[in-house]
Amino acid sequence: MAKKRVFVISHSHWDREWYMPFEKHHLRLVKLLDEVLDLIDTDPKFNSFQLDGQAIIIDDYLAIRPENEGRIKKAIAAGKLRVGPFYVLQDDFLISPEAHVKDFQIGRQTAEKYGPMMGIGYFPDTFGNMGQTPQMLHLADLDAVAFGRGVKPTGLNNQVSEGAFDSSFSEMTWSGPDKSEVLGILFANWYNNGNEIPVDRKEAKAYWTKKLADVEKYASTDNLLMMNGVDHQPVQKDVTKALEVAQELFPDYEFIHSNFDDYLAAVKADLPDNLSEVKGELTSQETDGWYTLTNTASSRIYLKQKNTQVQQELINEATQLAAIFLPADQYPQDQLTYAWKLLLQNDIHDSITGCSVDEVHREMMTRFEKVEAIAQSIREDAEAAMAARIKTDDFAKDSYPFVVINASDVAKTGTVTAEVELDRALFSDGRPDAQFAKMQLGKQENRNFKIVDATGKQAEGRVTGFTTRFGADLPKDRFRVPYMALYAEVEVHVAALPAFSWQTLALKSVATPRMYADQDQTHLLTDNNVLENDWIKATISPVDGSLTIVDKPNQRIYTRQAVFEDVGDMGNEYIFKETADQRRIYSTDQAPEIHVVENSSQRAIVEVISTLQIPKAASAQLDYEQRAVIDITHRQATRSDETIALQLHTFITLEKGARQLDFKVSYDNQATNHRLRVLFPTQIKAATHQAESIFEVVERPNVPSKEWENPTNPQRQQAFVNLHDDQGGVTVANYGLNEYEILPADGTIAVTMLRCIGELGDWGYFLTPEAQCQGAQTAHFALLFHGASEADRNATYQLARAWQTPILTKDLGHHAGDLATAGQWLQVKSADQAFVVTGIERDAKAQLIVRGYNLSKDAKTISVAHDQMAAEVVNFLSEPTKVAADQALRGAEIRSYRFDK
Repeated sequence: MAKKRVFVISHSHWDREWYMPFEKHHLRLVKLLDEVLDLIDTDPKFNSFQLDGQAIIIDDYLAIRPENEGRIKKAIAAGKLRVGPFYVLQDDFLISPEAHVKDFQIGRQTAEKYGPMMGIGYFPDTFGNMGQTPQMLHLADLDAVAFGRGVKPTGLNNQVSEGAFDSSFSEMTWSGPDKSEVLGILFANWYNNGNEIPVDRKEAKAYWTKKLADVEKYASTDNLLMMNGVDHQPVQKDVTKALEVAQELFPDYEFIHSNFDDYLAAVKADLPDNLSEVKGELTSQETDGWYTLTNTASSRIYLKQKNTQVQQELINEATQLAAIFLPADQYPQDQLTYAWKLLLQNDIHDSITGCSVDEVHREMMTRFEKVEAIAQSIREDAEAAMAARIKTDDFAKDSYPFVVINASDVAKTGTVTAEVELDRALFSDGRPDAQFAKMQLGKQENRNFKIVDATGKQAEGRVTGFTTRFGADLPKDRFRVPYMALYAEVEVHVAALPAFSWQTLALKSVATPRMYADQDQTHLLTDNNVLENDWIKATISPVDGSLTIVDKPNQRIYTRQAVFEDVGDMGNEYIFKETADQRRIYSTDQAPEIHVVENSSQRAIVEVISTLQIPKAASAQLDYEQRAVIDITHRQATRSDETIALQLHTFITLEKGARQLDFKVSYDNQATNHRLRVLFPTQIKAATHQAESIFEVVERPNVPSKEWENPTNPQRQQAFVNLHDDQGGVTVANYGLNEYEILPADGTIAVTMLRCIGELGDWGYFLTPEAQCQGAQTAHFALLFHGASEADRNATYQLARAWQTPILTKDLGHHAGDLATAGQWLQVKSADQAFVVTGIERDAKAQLIVRGYNLSKDAKTISVAHDQMAAEVVNFLSEPTKVAADQALRGAEIRSYRFDK
């Protein structure tokens, strides 16, 4: 009878920053790797050390120990250090699909700079696992994954379990929404089940008697996995000696100091036929619901909002425009990789989640600002290259051409704000103050303009004002050129500006201003509180500030929309827990103030001011419960009796021809330990809802499993959440508001705008006063409505995603060029509007990559065209696949097209 084999893998789960700031963890990391390298040199029986699936550990170590690069390279090449496949251990749900792709790409690039990459996907501590993991792993050339959360192993005499998220073994088949499958390895006894192995024979006997029974309970084969390490654990220097002792004590087992590649090979060779299959996302759906860590989506929401902004600038603006308009040999690949490395440092599962100490998140904001500066610089270079190519010499000499750019994947309608340079005065021609005065004088002249396209046709818009300010050109071949310039501030309405397109317009001087009688006299706002266009009629109640909205195409009415709710929160950065008094305050408790900000035929904006009297803090009981490290499920704190005013300024905008009703809320938060949400009660009766996740529109149940005890059921989203029945439904778009909840009683979509807590939580007492999010705050979201068809629903999904991407503008000047005044750089057509584009870039060979996914679970026809080039389908590594470019998309398929030069 063959011996059971015990594979012991040495590792340390390395949280780069968490309950200490990065540099404190960093110094401990250097000590750890110093000791690992010494152990590799001195103990030939030490097989290897696993670097927690993240290649950034190498970069961090060499930043302090550059002299050890040769030792690192030698150890990796010899298989003594196991590195990759990711650059960082990311959060699964709060970063963009493209961030996940970059994590794969840069992780592999960093690892293979030194030697072979570890051949398994590694998610030991992510706060739930995304449903597209199997397909994404295949696209990264991996076929197995190790993870720690989301599945319950049953291990009952090899019986196949019946629960959707149960597994008979710690090994299972995990299938994604597109039917891709990988071998899943669950850390059923966590990733520390082989930690601190005793050398003492008596202690070792007791240790292994228990540990072997624990792992055998769940293992499907005679290959047993023991993880020798845990969070920030120093390497066990005598592990090989400890295994010699174990071998003597338990001769019926073979103890092997090993690695994941060898362990996987052994497991795959012995897998039984009766593995369980788990499907889709694994978020601990069949638990009591308290420790899913989902509320990290609402901790420090300012981080999520900034991440949304910076990702958009880096992906849709800088990377895309550089890929399209810069010459291929000038594509800033290294600069973009540098930016992504910085951004991925913020995408780590303890960082973007907002569940670390304050110092960590302060440093994150600095990184965001760095990435933003890089993205803006690259975008400006790409815009300048584009501007130089657009033919504008056919515009009248007394006009001022500018271009509007839609970098999203849907046609956009709305009001665009542009700044058009009218004149400039160089410092080389006069003193700065004299040049400023000269430009200021230009404001006083009779400057009247209309906006025209290249044919002379007038566009809807206006000049709203003029400004004079300092500027400077930074030529590549000479010294800087400072100046003062006069700018016209312009608003122009665009109607259905095509996806991936540009259109050139110009300010044209006119002798007299447009007369009032010549202007469109229609308005989108009537009675100071009714906004209406072809899609929506929204009436603001003067009594309580809520909205009654008519979905005009489908003749469906939604009442009491956009109600704000404030409740107490005695939880922590990981978990929301309402205070014991359940004292809730609503914006509808009192009458609002309503002010008209703008009302024209193109746009209407109304400000609604709601004042909520909310408790200033939690009761003193909470301080005791935090210091005593009482689990939040046992806390009894309430809200204080002292109240303060929370004044919400909600700006509601409706554009001519636009499907969405836009909300922007600004307020000054001076309260602590509370949560603020916006509620959209739809009255839709449905068993499930849909939300955008990573490369997927995921369908989730509205009522949790029978095991669920948490009174709340929070979920995570990317750009939107949707609730619908067979007649139609509602899509709520968001900007960096990643947490929502469906309240099934009345079909309410509740989106979290702010959550204020004062402690980290988890294993100790770590105060986080900055997580109370004091001071000025904003929240941005939008409502869209649709009918019964999948195509109409998908149209709202596409609009919700594109809503995060603003239309760009750029001054042009007068010159010849090889680009027409209007055009498209990419044409995408798919059945039922099912394909969305997540990113456009160039690969290592400077070939254009267009990536996206199928919103639908059904197969859809598709065509993607660029500049009459041939396309082929590639994986995340830009390697050809067996899929033909004109082949229909599988349901939920992720697809990358490569266009050859």
